[in-house]
Amino acid sequence: MKLICVVKFVPDVDNFRYDFENNKLIREDMRLILNPDDACAVAFALKVKEKLAGTVVEVVTMAPKKIVPHMEDLLRLGVDKGVILSDKAFAGSDTYVTSKVLSRYLLGQHYDCIITGTHAVDGDTAHVPAQLGEWLGLNQMSGITKVDMEKFNKAFAYVDVDNDQTSATYEVSLPAVLSLTREIGYKLPYVRKGEINRDVKSSIYILGGEDLGLHEDQTGLKGSLTQVVETYAKQYEKRERTLVKADNDGVETVFHYLHEKGFI
Repeated sequence: MKLICVVKFVPDVDNFRYDFENNKLIREDMRLILNPDDACAVAFALKVKEKLAGTVVEVVTMAPKKIVPHMEDLLRLGVDKGVILSDKAFAGSDTYVTSKVLSRYLLGQHYDCIITGTHAVDGDTAHVPAQLGEWLGLNQMSGITKVDMEKFNKAFAYVDVDNDQTSATYEVSLPAVLSLTREIGYKLPYVRKGEINRDVKSSIYILGGEDLGLHEDQTGLKGSLTQVVETYAKQYEKRERTLVKADNDGVETVFHYLHEKGFI
């Protein structure tokens, strides 16, 4: 079975810069981390590899070349191949262009299932997985909180999807794009001590726009169909906080609070 995980490396929220003139994140000198939902997607794929002999896991990302060490760590965890789509012309790409670049690579690959995260913490549009499904002509399902591992095979996947009002189980024909959320609970392990220095460079492939047959005008800000009109910092409402001690008075305070809110 061949699984391709499409992932994104996102800015460390404690350290990022923004280009307000062009309304885009400055990623060149930014510390990047693997997007949480995407980390769950890779962790799930590695669990499938543990269960089904012969499973091959590939990770694909559109990112600057500086994420090579992050990709190396994923390979040391059991990923078989890492592909980085990287080109200066990709800078400033919107979700339309991002999905175009990723799909241009994926159209030339064999796979049984594409696995992604649903949300990215640096934008949270959740556009790319659905757009990949459109570009590739595949079924696509977002918001997945559970995959039935016992029934997961080359033909079908049985997935649970939750939203604000309902929870439902779907049978999805494969190949398809399955987009997981962190609620699925799979977590990447740490690299084992004996694997920390293993040379995995031969399993990493870096491709640019020319390799994918894309002209500069088709990518980046020039190729993007959407533009950010305005940016702002999200304002959080300050909440009241009451500190209590672990004594009778504290218990009484908590009891009255829960009663007032209708919990008891």
